[in-house]
Amino acid sequence: MASMLRQTIRSLPTACQISSRSISCSSHLQSPAVQAKTKKTLAKPGVKNVVIVDGVRTPFLLSGTTYADLMPHDLARTALQGLLQRTNVPREVVDYIVYGTVIQEVKTSNVAREAALGAGFSDKTPAHTVTMACISSNQAMTTGVGLIASGQCDVIVAGGVEFMSDVPIRHSRKMRKTMLSLNKAKTLGQRLSVISRIRPNYFAPELPAVAEFSTSETMGHSADRLAAAFSVSRVEQDEYALRSHTLAKKAQDAGLLSDIIPYKVPGRETVEKDNGIRPSSMEQMTKLKPAFIKPHGSVTAANSSFLTDGASAVLIMSEEKALAMGYKPKAYLRDFVYVSQDPKDQLLLGPTYATPKVLETAGLTLADIDVFEFHEAFAGQILSNLKAMDSDWFAQNYMGRKTKVGAPALDKFNMWGGSLSLGHPFGATGCRLVMAAAHRLKKEGGQYGLVAACAAGGQGHGMIVELYPQ
Repeated sequence: MASMLRQTIRSLPTACQISSRSISCSSHLQSPAVQAKTKKTLAKPGVKNVVIVDGVRTPFLLSGTTYADLMPHDLARTALQGLLQRTNVPREVVDYIVYGTVIQEVKTSNVAREAALGAGFSDKTPAHTVTMACISSNQAMTTGVGLIASGQCDVIVAGGVEFMSDVPIRHSRKMRKTMLSLNKAKTLGQRLSVISRIRPNYFAPELPAVAEFSTSETMGHSADRLAAAFSVSRVEQDEYALRSHTLAKKAQDAGLLSDIIPYKVPGRETVEKDNGIRPSSMEQMTKLKPAFIKPHGSVTAANSSFLTDGASAVLIMSEEKALAMGYKPKAYLRDFVYVSQDPKDQLLLGPTYATPKVLETAGLTLADIDVFEFHEAFAGQILSNLKAMDSDWFAQNYMGRKTKVGAPALDKFNMWGGSLSLGHPFGATGCRLVMAAAHRLKKEGGQYGLVAACAAGGQGHGMIVELYPQ
């Protein structure tokens, strides 16, 4: 596939030509809230309206920094406590808690339950943890939507957490088997016999997998190959990464990242903002060497998302329940889809497949969308998706569609930064995307937002967020 894509897509528009506006840092970040232009609502007869009341997240920090001595459930607990404080929702009203995570801490395998108990929720409130790579908290939210839509629950807390500062490292399988055998040995002779079989290579540790199990390829390699297939240059990737950091810094300085709650880290300072936002310059970025395919790759540390610690939480209710409790919701959570495709050559193309599908489900077109919030795993991944979405050839040959869906206009796209700059705690990013969409809709006077993300395994997610009537 890669060679076919390279040969055919070289004639497609460059990434900067996809939108009528160039990659820029729009000044409308500072504009006041605008009254939304009312379009049709996506409410469906006989289906409960599900709303997001509010959401919070801890500051997203580079792994190995201020959160380094914590545990995942510490961050998740803090997000849950912050949500309770911001919304004043009584703990006993919450019917269910769902949390997403990817690399699980073995001591708290069901981190949703441990964090909930630590945050003071009743031990009668069920909680479970889901994992779906980078769309884990997306899955947590849509699980909550399903519970409400089916009439099982009225009030759900969903969220996600990832803690990359301390990931589980195992003994080798040979050593694990030896230790289990040693535990079963009953006599001194049996124990000595087991110990005598240990060899030096038994002590080699096993790190968490950074490669796809099905392909044995790291995501960075996939991103590099994808960028090459779609002829996305190193310059384009660096320009996009610089855009992400510049927009994030403007949003941070303007106080627009209002879902962040301060966190007093025990024994350390109070953290109040993300620490990975670092606008640089093209000159500095060009000095970095390829991170994955050396020496000719185009993916570098500067145009990739970084290992991040952080947690998020959102309060989801049926509209009827929210209004009965006196809440003014932020937005409706409308149609959503999950997609999956070839994990080898299309690992990171989830948004391309999810976008037209969720638009059709909702009865919308790309032109109806006022705000786009796409997960930025790599600059090359984002730009490749934009090219794929704007290609009739790709739609016809790979998606079974007659025509392309089109590419989002960049002046509607990730205007407050994205995962490249804000950070990407795998299990927590989905909630950040939804809250950013909701807040931007209100700020910019839009009605519909589209959230999309890719995930390991060649999977993806798309969701329509509709501003709650103001």
